[in-house]
Amino acid sequence: QVQLVESGGGLVQPGGSLRLSCAGSGFTFSSSAMNWYRQPPGKARELVASISSTGGTINYADSVKGRFTISRDNTKNTVYLQMNNLKPEDTAVYFCNYKGFRWTTIQASAYDYWGQGTQVTVSS
Repeated sequence: QVQLVESGGGLVQPGGSLRLSCAGSGFTFSSSAMNWYRQPPGKARELVASISSTGGTINYADSVKGRFTISRDNTKNTVYLQMNNLKPEDTAVYFCNYKGFRWTTIQASAYDYWGQGTQVTVSS
């Protein structure tokens, strides 16, 4: 069973920092690209950052470039999101994501696996 467990969210003042963690299990973490998404209240889920299996390729949404850093430790099967200079607009539920597969008896289909989400609230 693929499992993704996020942690590290909380309440922080504007300009503050948080570090999110996502521990993965049930799949070959070290060969898998990982992603962070977020969903602000009343809005659609959006991609925040992506990292390739070895960390060699990283991408960020324009809204977080220069403030957020995605990284991973394959020895711990964990991906991180360091968030600095947080703004109220960053308030959202943050989700860890793995684009894997779901198998049936006759086929395997692409499938998005999600963590439970961790709440980040930026407010004074």
